[in-house]
Amino acid sequence: MPPSTPLPDALAGRRVRAAVVGIGAIGRGSHLPALQQLAAEGETEVVAAVDIDATAVEAFCAENGVAHAYTDLERMLAEQRPDLVTICTPPTLHREQSVAALRAGAWVWCEKPPMPTLADYDAVAAEEGEAAGPYSSIVFQHRFGSGTRHVRRLLAEQALGRPLVAHCQTTWYRDTAYYAVPWRGRWQTEGGGPAMGHGIHQMDLLLDLLGPWSEVRAMAGRLVHDVETEDVSTALLRFESGAMATVVNSVLSPDEVSRIRIDCERATVELTHLYGHSNADWRITPAPDVPSDRAALWQDFGTDVPSSHLAQLRELVASMRAGRRPRSSGADGRTSLELIGALYKSAFTDTTVKRGEIGPGDPYYTAMHGGAPGWAPVAETATARAEVPA
Repeated sequence: MPPSTPLPDALAGRRVRAAVVGIGAIGRGSHLPALQQLAAEGETEVVAAVDIDATAVEAFCAENGVAHAYTDLERMLAEQRPDLVTICTPPTLHREQSVAALRAGAWVWCEKPPMPTLADYDAVAAEEGEAAGPYSSIVFQHRFGSGTRHVRRLLAEQALGRPLVAHCQTTWYRDTAYYAVPWRGRWQTEGGGPAMGHGIHQMDLLLDLLGPWSEVRAMAGRLVHDVETEDVSTALLRFESGAMATVVNSVLSPDEVSRIRIDCERATVELTHLYGHSNADWRITPAPDVPSDRAALWQDFGTDVPSSHLAQLRELVASMRAGRRPRSSGADGRTSLELIGALYKSAFTDTTVKRGEIGPGDPYYTAMHGGAPGWAPVAETATARAEVPA
Protein backbone atom coordinates (compact mmCIF):
# COMPACT_ATOMS: atom_id res chain seq x y z
CA MET A 1 0.00 0.00 0.00
CA PRO A 2 1.16 3.58 -0.59
CA PRO A 3 2.63 5.33 2.43
CA SER A 4 0.51 7.66 4.49
CA THR A 5 0.57 11.03 2.81
CA PRO A 6 1.07 14.35 4.57
CA LEU A 7 -1.75 16.84 4.23
CA PRO A 8 -1.40 19.49 1.48
CA ASP A 9 -0.36 22.07 4.06
CA ALA A 10 2.91 20.14 4.40
CA LEU A 11 3.94 22.09 1.28
CA ALA A 12 2.79 25.43 2.64
CA GLY A 13 5.51 28.04 2.85
CA ARG A 14 8.15 26.02 1.04
CA ARG A 15 9.19 24.96 -2.43
CA VAL A 16 8.20 21.65 -4.00
CA ARG A 17 11.30 19.44 -3.98
CA ALA A 18 11.64 17.85 -7.43
CA ALA A 19 13.90 15.19 -8.93
CA VAL A 20 14.46 14.49 -12.64
CA VAL A 21 14.83 10.85 -13.67
CA GLY A 22 16.44 10.52 -17.11
CA ILE A 23 18.56 13.36 -18.47
CA GLY A 24 18.15 12.78 -22.19
CA ALA A 25 16.63 15.22 -24.64
CA ILE A 26 13.18 15.43 -23.05
CA GLY A 27 14.50 15.71 -19.50
CA ARG A 28 17.12 18.27 -20.40
CA GLY A 29 15.11 20.20 -22.98
CA SER A 30 11.58 20.23 -21.54
CA HIS A 31 11.30 19.08 -17.91
CA LEU A 32 14.30 20.92 -16.52
CA PRO A 33 13.46 24.31 -18.11
CA ALA A 34 9.89 24.08 -16.79
CA LEU A 35 11.16 23.25 -13.30
CA GLN A 36 13.71 26.06 -13.50
CA GLN A 37 11.06 28.59 -14.48
CA LEU A 38 8.90 27.60 -11.52
CA ALA A 39 12.01 27.72 -9.34
CA ALA A 40 12.54 31.31 -10.44
CA GLU A 41 8.97 31.97 -9.27
CA GLY A 42 9.65 30.40 -5.88
CA GLU A 43 7.53 27.31 -6.50
CA THR A 44 10.04 24.47 -6.98
CA GLU A 45 13.63 23.43 -6.48
CA VAL A 46 15.42 20.62 -8.33
CA VAL A 47 17.19 18.65 -5.63
CA ALA A 48 18.44 15.65 -7.60
CA ALA A 49 18.82 13.99 -10.98
CA VAL A 50 19.06 10.28 -11.78
CA ASP A 51 20.53 8.57 -14.83
CA ILE A 52 22.30 5.28 -15.58
CA ASP A 53 25.29 7.22 -16.95
CA ALA A 54 27.21 8.44 -13.89
CA THR A 55 29.47 10.80 -15.82
CA ALA A 56 26.57 12.35 -17.72
CA VAL A 57 24.36 12.88 -14.67
CA GLU A 58 27.22 14.43 -12.68
CA ALA A 59 27.90 16.82 -15.55
CA PHE A 60 24.18 17.60 -15.85
CA CYS A 61 23.96 18.47 -12.17
CA ALA A 62 27.11 20.59 -12.27
CA GLU A 63 25.89 22.53 -15.31
CA ASN A 64 22.43 23.19 -13.90
CA GLY A 65 23.07 23.75 -10.22
CA VAL A 66 21.44 20.51 -9.08
CA ALA A 67 22.91 19.43 -5.76
CA HIS A 68 22.73 15.63 -5.99
CA ALA A 69 23.53 13.21 -8.83
CA TYR A 70 22.48 9.55 -8.65
CA THR A 71 22.53 6.41 -10.72
CA ASP A 72 20.20 4.58 -8.30
CA LEU A 73 16.58 5.72 -8.13
CA GLU A 74 15.75 3.93 -4.89
CA ARG A 75 18.74 5.48 -3.15
CA MET A 76 17.79 8.94 -4.35
CA LEU A 77 14.23 8.50 -3.11
CA ALA A 78 15.42 7.34 0.31
CA GLU A 79 18.03 10.06 0.76
CA GLN A 80 16.34 13.10 -0.82
CA ARG A 81 12.64 12.39 -0.19
CA PRO A 82 11.44 14.51 -3.14
CA ASP A 83 7.84 15.71 -3.32
CA LEU A 84 7.76 15.31 -7.11
CA VAL A 85 9.58 12.93 -9.46
CA THR A 86 9.55 13.67 -13.19
CA ILE A 87 10.18 10.57 -15.29
CA CYS A 88 11.87 11.11 -18.66
CA THR A 89 13.00 7.56 -19.43
CA PRO A 90 11.90 5.04 -22.11
CA PRO A 91 8.37 3.61 -21.69
CA THR A 92 9.57 0.19 -20.53
CA LEU A 93 10.87 1.81 -17.33
CA HIS A 94 7.83 3.94 -16.55
CA ARG A 95 5.93 1.37 -14.49
CA GLU A 96 8.80 0.35 -12.22
CA GLN A 97 10.01 3.90 -11.66
CA SER A 98 6.53 5.35 -11.10
CA VAL A 99 5.69 2.68 -8.53
CA ALA A 100 8.96 3.28 -6.70
CA ALA A 101 8.33 7.02 -6.51
CA LEU A 102 4.72 6.64 -5.36
CA ARG A 103 5.71 4.17 -2.66
CA ALA A 104 8.26 6.69 -1.44
CA GLY A 105 5.48 9.27 -1.09
CA ALA A 106 6.38 11.35 -4.17
CA TRP A 107 3.99 12.57 -6.83
CA VAL A 108 4.90 11.47 -10.37
CA TRP A 109 4.95 13.37 -13.65
CA CYS A 110 5.66 10.79 -16.35
CA GLU A 111 6.39 11.33 -20.02
CA LYS A 112 4.20 9.79 -22.69
CA PRO A 113 3.59 7.11 -23.78
CA PRO A 114 2.27 6.50 -20.26
CA MET A 115 3.09 2.79 -20.03
CA PRO A 116 3.61 0.03 -22.61
CA THR A 117 0.28 -1.62 -21.69
CA LEU A 118 -3.01 -0.99 -19.92
CA ALA A 119 -2.00 -3.59 -17.33
CA ASP A 120 1.10 -1.55 -16.52
CA TYR A 121 -0.93 1.64 -16.22
CA ASP A 122 -3.42 0.03 -13.85
CA ALA A 123 -0.61 -1.35 -11.71
CA VAL A 124 0.76 2.18 -11.25
CA ALA A 125 -2.69 3.62 -10.52
CA ALA A 126 -3.14 1.00 -7.79
CA GLU A 127 -0.18 2.55 -5.93
CA GLU A 128 -1.65 6.06 -5.77
CA GLY A 129 -2.79 7.58 -2.49
CA GLU A 130 -6.47 7.46 -1.66
CA ALA A 131 -7.08 10.99 -0.39
CA ALA A 132 -4.60 13.79 -1.09
CA GLY A 133 -2.14 11.80 -3.18
CA PRO A 134 0.49 11.04 -4.16
CA TYR A 135 -0.80 10.76 -7.72
CA SER A 136 0.83 9.86 -11.02
CA SER A 137 0.16 12.29 -13.89
CA ILE A 138 1.08 11.80 -17.56
CA VAL A 139 2.70 14.50 -19.69
CA PHE A 140 0.00 15.51 -22.18
CA GLN A 141 1.03 19.14 -22.55
CA HIS A 142 -1.16 19.79 -25.61
CA ARG A 143 -4.19 19.80 -23.29
CA PHE A 144 -2.83 22.86 -21.53
CA GLY A 145 -2.58 26.50 -22.52
CA SER A 146 -5.05 29.25 -23.34
CA GLY A 147 -6.22 27.93 -26.72
CA THR A 148 -7.26 24.52 -25.46
CA ARG A 149 -8.83 26.03 -22.35
CA HIS A 150 -10.95 28.44 -24.41
CA VAL A 151 -12.14 25.82 -26.90
CA ARG A 152 -12.82 23.25 -24.16
CA ARG A 153 -15.08 25.77 -22.42
CA LEU A 154 -16.96 26.63 -25.62
CA LEU A 155 -17.55 22.95 -26.31
CA ALA A 156 -18.52 22.11 -22.73
CA GLU A 157 -21.08 24.95 -22.71
CA GLN A 158 -22.25 23.94 -26.22
CA ALA A 159 -21.82 27.56 -27.27
CA LEU A 160 -20.98 26.28 -30.75
CA GLY A 161 -23.81 23.75 -30.74
CA ARG A 162 -23.34 19.98 -30.63
CA PRO A 163 -20.06 18.57 -31.95
CA LEU A 164 -20.88 16.44 -35.00
CA VAL A 165 -17.85 15.56 -37.11
CA ALA A 166 -14.14 15.56 -36.24
CA HIS A 167 -10.79 14.87 -37.85
CA CYS A 168 -7.60 14.08 -35.93
CA GLN A 169 -4.39 14.00 -37.92
CA THR A 170 -0.79 13.34 -36.96
CA THR A 171 0.98 12.93 -40.27
CA TRP A 172 4.72 13.14 -39.72
CA TYR A 173 7.82 11.87 -41.50
CA ARG A 174 10.48 9.53 -40.17
CA ASP A 175 13.17 8.11 -42.48
CA THR A 176 15.08 4.84 -42.36
CA ALA A 177 17.86 6.44 -40.30
CA TYR A 178 15.29 7.16 -37.57
CA TYR A 179 14.43 3.46 -37.37
CA ALA A 180 18.08 2.42 -37.44
CA VAL A 181 18.11 3.17 -33.70
CA PRO A 182 17.65 -0.35 -32.26
CA TRP A 183 14.83 0.39 -29.81
CA ARG A 184 12.57 2.15 -32.31
CA GLY A 185 9.79 0.33 -34.12
CA ARG A 186 9.74 -2.44 -31.50
CA TRP A 187 6.82 -3.29 -29.25
CA GLN A 188 8.88 -3.97 -26.17
CA THR A 189 10.96 -0.81 -26.25
CA GLU A 190 8.85 1.81 -28.07
CA GLY A 191 5.45 0.46 -27.07
CA GLY A 192 3.94 0.85 -30.53
CA GLY A 193 4.22 2.72 -33.80
CA PRO A 194 2.98 6.22 -34.71
CA ALA A 195 -0.35 5.69 -32.91
CA MET A 196 1.49 5.18 -29.61
CA GLY A 197 4.62 7.28 -29.99
CA HIS A 198 3.50 10.16 -32.20
CA GLY A 199 -0.27 10.51 -32.59
CA ILE A 200 -1.04 9.96 -28.93
CA HIS A 201 -0.86 13.71 -28.23
CA GLN A 202 -3.49 14.70 -30.79
CA MET A 203 -5.74 11.76 -29.92
CA ASP A 204 -5.49 12.66 -26.25
CA LEU A 205 -6.40 16.27 -27.02
CA LEU A 206 -9.35 15.17 -29.15
CA LEU A 207 -10.67 13.03 -26.28
CA ASP A 208 -10.09 15.86 -23.82
CA LEU A 209 -12.22 18.16 -25.99
CA LEU A 210 -14.99 15.76 -27.03
CA GLY A 211 -15.31 13.47 -24.01
CA PRO A 212 -15.72 9.69 -23.83
CA TRP A 213 -15.51 7.60 -26.97
CA SER A 214 -17.72 4.53 -27.43
CA GLU A 215 -16.29 2.45 -30.29
CA VAL A 216 -13.48 2.33 -32.82
CA ARG A 217 -12.88 0.60 -36.18
CA ALA A 218 -9.30 0.71 -37.45
CA MET A 219 -6.68 -0.40 -39.95
CA ALA A 220 -2.90 -0.49 -39.63
CA GLY A 221 -0.07 -1.23 -42.00
CA ARG A 222 3.64 -1.40 -42.61
CA LEU A 223 3.95 0.37 -45.94
CA VAL A 224 7.59 1.51 -45.88
CA HIS A 225 9.58 0.62 -42.79
CA ASP A 226 10.89 -2.79 -41.75
CA VAL A 227 9.63 -2.66 -38.16
CA GLU A 228 7.60 -4.77 -35.73
CA THR A 229 4.97 -2.08 -35.25
CA GLU A 230 2.85 -0.23 -37.77
CA ASP A 231 4.08 2.84 -39.65
CA VAL A 232 0.56 4.09 -40.47
CA SER A 233 -2.92 3.65 -39.02
CA THR A 234 -6.38 4.98 -39.69
CA ALA A 235 -9.48 4.75 -37.53
CA LEU A 236 -13.16 5.62 -37.42
CA LEU A 237 -14.21 6.72 -33.96
CA ARG A 238 -17.65 7.22 -32.44
CA PHE A 239 -18.16 9.25 -29.25
CA GLU A 240 -20.80 8.75 -26.58
CA SER A 241 -22.25 12.09 -27.68
CA GLY A 242 -22.86 10.64 -31.13
CA ALA A 243 -20.09 12.66 -32.79
CA MET A 244 -17.96 10.76 -35.30
CA ALA A 245 -14.26 11.21 -36.09
CA THR A 246 -11.57 10.05 -38.45
CA VAL A 247 -8.07 9.54 -37.05
CA VAL A 248 -4.85 9.22 -39.07
CA ASN A 249 -1.40 8.53 -37.61
CA SER A 250 1.54 8.31 -40.00
CA VAL A 251 5.32 8.57 -40.15
CA LEU A 252 5.22 8.47 -43.97
CA SER A 253 4.17 12.07 -44.67
CA PRO A 254 6.80 14.55 -45.95
CA ASP A 255 4.44 17.50 -45.45
CA GLU A 256 4.22 17.21 -41.67
CA VAL A 257 1.24 18.50 -39.72
CA SER A 258 -0.68 17.95 -36.49
CA ARG A 259 -4.32 18.87 -36.91
CA ILE A 260 -7.68 18.65 -35.18
CA ARG A 261 -10.91 19.86 -36.75
CA ILE A 262 -14.30 19.73 -35.04
CA ASP A 263 -17.46 20.64 -36.94
CA CYS A 264 -20.23 21.72 -34.57
CA GLU A 265 -23.77 22.83 -35.36
CA ARG A 266 -22.84 26.52 -35.32
CA ALA A 267 -19.10 26.64 -36.03
CA THR A 268 -16.01 24.75 -37.08
CA VAL A 269 -13.02 24.72 -34.73
CA GLU A 270 -9.63 23.91 -36.21
CA LEU A 271 -6.15 23.58 -34.73
CA THR A 272 -3.20 23.29 -37.11
CA HIS A 273 0.38 23.07 -35.80
CA LEU A 274 3.22 20.57 -35.51
CA TYR A 275 4.75 20.06 -32.05
CA GLY A 276 2.95 22.70 -29.98
CA HIS A 277 0.32 25.41 -30.34
CA SER A 278 -0.54 28.95 -29.33
CA ASN A 279 -3.71 31.03 -29.76
CA ALA A 280 -2.75 31.89 -33.34
CA ASP A 281 -2.87 28.19 -34.33
CA TRP A 282 -6.60 27.94 -33.56
CA ARG A 283 -9.32 29.07 -35.96
CA ILE A 284 -13.08 29.28 -35.37
CA THR A 285 -15.30 29.62 -38.44
CA PRO A 286 -18.93 30.49 -37.55
CA ALA A 287 -21.91 29.28 -39.53
CA PRO A 288 -23.40 31.96 -41.86
CA ASP A 289 -26.32 32.76 -39.55
CA VAL A 290 -24.25 33.40 -36.41
CA PRO A 291 -24.40 37.07 -35.31
CA SER A 292 -21.08 38.86 -35.67
CA ASP A 293 -20.97 39.96 -32.03
CA ARG A 294 -21.34 36.37 -30.85
CA ALA A 295 -18.70 35.16 -33.30
CA ALA A 296 -16.36 37.86 -32.01
CA LEU A 297 -16.70 36.48 -28.47
CA TRP A 298 -15.76 33.03 -29.72
CA GLN A 299 -12.62 34.48 -31.30
CA ASP A 300 -11.42 36.03 -28.03
CA PHE A 301 -8.89 33.52 -26.69
CA GLY A 302 -7.52 35.89 -24.05
CA THR A 303 -3.86 36.22 -23.12
CA ASP A 304 -1.76 33.78 -25.11
CA VAL A 305 -0.42 30.87 -23.03
CA PRO A 306 1.13 28.33 -25.44
CA SER A 307 0.77 24.62 -24.84
CA SER A 308 3.91 23.47 -23.04
CA HIS A 309 5.42 21.38 -20.30
CA LEU A 310 5.52 24.57 -18.24
CA ALA A 311 1.77 25.14 -18.56
CA GLN A 312 1.02 21.60 -17.40
CA LEU A 313 3.63 21.62 -14.63
CA ARG A 314 2.26 24.88 -13.28
CA GLU A 315 -1.18 23.29 -12.91
CA LEU A 316 0.31 20.10 -11.45
CA VAL A 317 2.15 21.99 -8.72
CA ALA A 318 -1.06 23.85 -7.89
CA SER A 319 -2.82 20.48 -7.58
CA MET A 320 -0.08 19.22 -5.28
CA ARG A 321 -0.48 22.22 -3.00
CA ALA A 322 -4.25 21.73 -2.94
CA GLY A 323 -3.99 17.98 -2.41
CA ARG A 324 -6.29 17.25 -5.34
CA ARG A 325 -5.98 14.79 -8.19
CA PRO A 326 -4.40 16.53 -11.21
CA ARG A 327 -5.72 16.35 -14.72
CA SER A 328 -4.10 13.70 -16.91
CA SER A 329 -3.94 11.22 -14.03
CA GLY A 330 -6.02 8.20 -13.04
CA ALA A 331 -8.91 7.44 -15.39
CA ASP A 332 -8.34 10.78 -17.14
CA GLY A 333 -4.74 9.90 -17.97
CA ARG A 334 -5.70 6.39 -19.13
CA THR A 335 -8.25 7.31 -21.78
CA SER A 336 -5.91 7.81 -24.76
CA LEU A 337 -3.91 4.67 -23.89
CA GLU A 338 -7.14 2.67 -23.87
CA LEU A 339 -8.10 4.12 -27.25
CA ILE A 340 -4.72 3.12 -28.71
CA GLY A 341 -5.07 -0.39 -27.35
CA ALA A 342 -8.53 -0.59 -28.90
CA LEU A 343 -7.22 0.82 -32.18
CA TYR A 344 -4.58 -1.91 -32.36
CA LYS A 345 -7.05 -4.63 -31.40
CA SER A 346 -9.51 -3.47 -34.03
CA ALA A 347 -6.84 -3.26 -36.73
CA PHE A 348 -5.24 -6.64 -35.92
CA THR A 349 -8.51 -8.57 -35.46
CA ASP A 350 -10.67 -6.82 -38.08
CA THR A 351 -13.40 -6.05 -35.56
CA THR A 352 -15.11 -3.06 -33.97
CA VAL A 353 -13.88 -2.55 -30.40
CA LYS A 354 -15.99 -0.97 -27.65
CA ARG A 355 -14.64 1.24 -24.88
CA GLY A 356 -14.14 -0.81 -21.71
CA GLU A 357 -13.82 -4.05 -23.65
CA ILE A 358 -10.10 -4.54 -22.99
CA GLY A 359 -9.47 -5.74 -19.45
CA PRO A 360 -7.77 -8.56 -17.55
CA GLY A 361 -7.96 -11.74 -19.59
CA ASP A 362 -7.89 -9.90 -22.92
CA PRO A 363 -4.53 -10.36 -24.71
CA TYR A 364 -4.50 -6.66 -25.60
CA TYR A 365 -4.53 -5.77 -21.91
CA THR A 366 -1.00 -7.08 -21.40
CA ALA A 367 0.46 -6.43 -24.88
CA MET A 368 -0.47 -3.78 -27.42
CA HIS A 369 0.13 -6.27 -30.24
CA GLY A 370 -2.20 -8.76 -28.53
CA GLY A 371 -0.15 -11.70 -29.80
CA ALA A 372 -1.71 -11.19 -33.23
CA PRO A 373 -0.15 -13.28 -36.03
CA GLY A 374 2.04 -11.11 -38.21
CA TRP A 375 2.26 -8.39 -35.58
CA ALA A 376 3.53 -10.01 -32.39
CA PRO A 377 7.32 -10.36 -32.12
CA VAL A 378 8.43 -13.88 -32.94
CA ALA A 379 9.99 -14.36 -29.49
CA GLU A 380 7.03 -12.89 -27.58
CA THR A 381 3.34 -13.70 -27.54
CA ALA A 382 0.58 -12.30 -25.43
CA THR A 383 0.13 -15.61 -23.63
CA ALA A 384 3.79 -15.64 -22.63
CA ARG A 385 3.37 -12.46 -20.63
CA ALA A 386 2.21 -12.60 -17.03
CA GLU A 387 -1.08 -10.81 -16.57
CA VAL A 388 -1.03 -8.06 -13.97
CA PRO A 389 -3.93 -7.95 -11.50
CA ALA A 390 -5.97 -4.75 -11.67
